[in-house]
Amino acid sequence: MQKVESSNIDNISRTDAYFTYFLNHSDILWSFLASMVSRNAGWNMCDLEGKWFPQVLEAETRKQLYLTYERANWLIFQDAYPQLLLYEYSTKLNTPMFHLLRYFHVSSFMSNEWAYYWREKDKRRLMTALIINEQNIIQKPVIEHPIYYKKVFHSLLFAFQDYLHFSAVLFPTVHGELYGASVYGFQEVDNRIDLGKRLADILFDPEIFMKVFHFAKTTAHTGSRHDYEQFMKNKEETTPVLRETYPVIKHHIHLQNEWTNHPRVKNKWFNTAIAHRHPWEMTHWYLNKQKHIRFCIMCYKLLQMKKRI
Repeated sequence: MQKVESSNIDNISRTDAYFTYFLNHSDILWSFLASMVSRNAGWNMCDLEGKWFPQVLEAETRKQLYLTYERANWLIFQDAYPQLLLYEYSTKLNTPMFHLLRYFHVSSFMSNEWAYYWREKDKRRLMTALIINEQNIIQKPVIEHPIYYKKVFHSLLFAFQDYLHFSAVLFPTVHGELYGASVYGFQEVDNRIDLGKRLADILFDPEIFMKVFHFAKTTAHTGSRHDYEQFMKNKEETTPVLRETYPVIKHHIHLQNEWTNHPRVKNKWFNTAIAHRHPWEMTHWYLNKQKHIRFCIMCYKLLQMKKRI
C-alpha cells in the first residue's frame, strides 16, 4: 500500500500516477480517462481560490466544496490504484492475481470484472466496469454523506451549476480546442455513469485521442486553468496552481467498498449504445459559460451592494 499512499497525496500526484500507468499499460483505457478527469478536478478545486469565486463565496463554503472534490477523488484512487497495480503484477507473473483484491477492500464486482478481462481482453468493458465502480464507490461516503449532502449538494451554488451545466469535464488540446461533456443531476449515480461513458467515447475517438494525449504528454498538470487556457485566445490567468494553494489533506481510511451489497448492478450500465446530448467540441461553449459565470457574479455583487444601501 506504500505506493498507493505516496501516489494519493494530492490531485497532482493522482493525475500523474494515472497517466504514468497508462503510458506503461495502454490497454487499460480507464487510466487515461481517470487522469484527464483528475485534471478537471484540480482545475475546479483551484477555481475556488481564483479570481472570481472568492468574490461571492465565503471561505468556509469554498473549503467545503474543496473537501468534497478532494474526498471523492481520494476515495476513487484509494480503491482503483491497487487494482491497477495488481494487474501490473499479474502481467509480470503471467498469472491472474485478482483474488488478492479482497485484501485491498475492492468490491467483488471488480474482482469478477478483472478476471473477465484477463480471459477476454475486452478493454471497453473493463473501462465501463471501472466507471461503474468508481461512481458507486463515492455514492454513500460523499454524495449521500450528511455533511456534503446538506452543505454542498443542496446548496444554491451547486444547484445553479448543475442546472446550467457549468460542471463540465473538458479535454484540451495544444491547439486551443476543448472537447468534452457535461451532466445534469450529478447526485444520481446513473447520470454520473452515463457521463463517464460519454466522456470515454469522446476521449477514445481516434482523432480526438491523439490530440488530447499530446496535450497530456507535453503539458504538466498544475491545477491552474492556465494549463490549457495558455493555448487559447484568453490567456488571462484566473486560477492559482494547486500546490501553492492547498495543504495536503490527511484522510481517514474508508474500508467498506462492497457497494454491491446495496444497489444491484443495472444492465443498462453496461449498455454499449452511447447517447451524446451535445456537440463534442466545446470551445465556444466554454468561453460563453465563462462570460456567463462572470456576468452572474457581477450581478450578484451589485445586488448585495444595493441591499447594503
